[in-house]
Amino acid sequence: MNDRYLSVDEVAEILGTSVRFPRRLIEERRIAYVKVGRHVRIPESAVRTFITAHTVEPRKRSRARFGRAA
Repeated sequence: MNDRYLSVDEVAEILGTSVRFPRRLIEERRIAYVKVGRHVRIPESAVRTFITAHTVEPRKRSRARFGRAA
């Protein structure tokens, strides 16, 4: 329970997006959130999990694709 709870504005700043994107994530239930009265708070761990789950690792190129140069 030592998790820090972030506002939608703070999450948007962390993700580098507008406020609309975290609100859409909440509406589509793609990220965990907590309602405190009328306010919505997102646990910092949920933001980290979201970023990790949507991180795409680069592929290693095969060097033998075209053969050797002359």
